[in-house]
Amino acid sequence: MGFFEIIIIGIGLAMDAFAVSVCKGLSMVKIKWKNTVIIALYFGIFQSLMPIIGYLLGSSFSDFVQNVDHWIAFILLGIIGGNMIKNSTDDEIEKRNDKIDFKTMVVLAIATSIDALAIGVTFAFFEINLLLSVLIIGIITFTLSIIGVKVGNRFGDIFQNKAEFLGGVILILIGLKILLEHLGILF
Repeated sequence: MGFFEIIIIGIGLAMDAFAVSVCKGLSMVKIKWKNTVIIALYFGIFQSLMPIIGYLLGSSFSDFVQNVDHWIAFILLGIIGGNMIKNSTDDEIEKRNDKIDFKTMVVLAIATSIDALAIGVTFAFFEINLLLSVLIIGIITFTLSIIGVKVGNRFGDIFQNKAEFLGGVILILIGLKILLEHLGILF
C-alpha cells in the first residue's frame, strides 16, 4: 500500500469525524477556536490510535491468513464502506449538542474511529510504514474535523450525509483495488 492509498484511506476514514464535526458546528452559536481544536484533537488522536490497535491484533494472526488477506481487506473495507453509505441515507438527524466534555468526546471519538480499527487489521497484512500511516490519518482527520466544525456552523446539514457517503464509496473502491491487485487483474 503506497502513500497515495494511505492519504485516500485517511480521507475516507475521516468522513465520520467530519460528519460529527459538522453536527458539532451546527450546535455552536459561535465557534470558539479552542473548542474547535479540542474536537479535532479527539478525533485525530483516536483515528491514529485505532489503526495501531488493529495492526497489533492483525499481526497476531497474520501468519494464519496470508493467503486470504486480500479477501479480508476487501470484505472489511466493503462492510465499513457499505455501513457508511447506509448511514448517509438515514433520515435520522444525530442528536446535536455543543458539549465537548471528556465523556461526550471520547464516546464520539471511539464511535467515529471503529472503522480505523478494522483498517489497522488490514494494515497488518501489507508492507506498510505504520507510524507514517497513522500520522497521515490523524493529521487528515484533525484537519477535516476543524473544517467540519466551520462548515457545520456556516452551512448546516447540507454536507454531512454527502461526506459520509463519499467516505463509504472511497473505502469500497480501495478494498476492490486491493482485491483486484492480489488476483492479478490490476497491476
